[in-house]
Amino acid sequence: MFELETALSRKHDTSPGPDVIAYNMLRHLNTTSLSHLLFLFNRIMTEQKYPSEWREAIVIPILKPGKDPSNPLHYRPIALTSCLCKTLERMVNARLVFELEKQGFISPLQSGFHRDRSTFDNLVLLETHIRNAFIRRNHLVSIFLDIGKAYDRTWRYGILSTLFNFGFRGNLPIF
Repeated sequence: MFELETALSRKHDTSPGPDVIAYNMLRHLNTTSLSHLLFLFNRIMTEQKYPSEWREAIVIPILKPGKDPSNPLHYRPIALTSCLCKTLERMVNARLVFELEKQGFISPLQSGFHRDRSTFDNLVLLETHIRNAFIRRNHLVSIFLDIGKAYDRTWRYGILSTLFNFGFRGNLPIF
């Protein structure tokens, strides 16, 4: 129940997906209803039967600032998906990240997809290294990567294989 309440409390109000269930509705459920929702989530995880509606989204194209509206590449797609699904995903992700951090599989230097971290943290660290190298009259080499469409090109089997090698079995990596 704690994980469910935490997942709901940390999400700002966003537009609901095709099921039209909003976060504001979920946050105002009473204890009994939250227990039923948690039972549903646990059953989904154990039976590995995800509602087909959770695979649907309402996609809204948003024009990037200062871009030509006649070029389809200048739009950023926003996918409105089920808030129920995103809540379960947040719970699974929190558990996965906790285990990965606890076992030392996530570098403390990583900021992407890391709660309470941002690129700013890496920039401050880089500035510190630059200043130290300057004071010591040393050279500093930095490499920056910006991998376009990285998520779309992710090798999902490789991620699952890595999770398996880290010792993750069962429903968590499958989800």
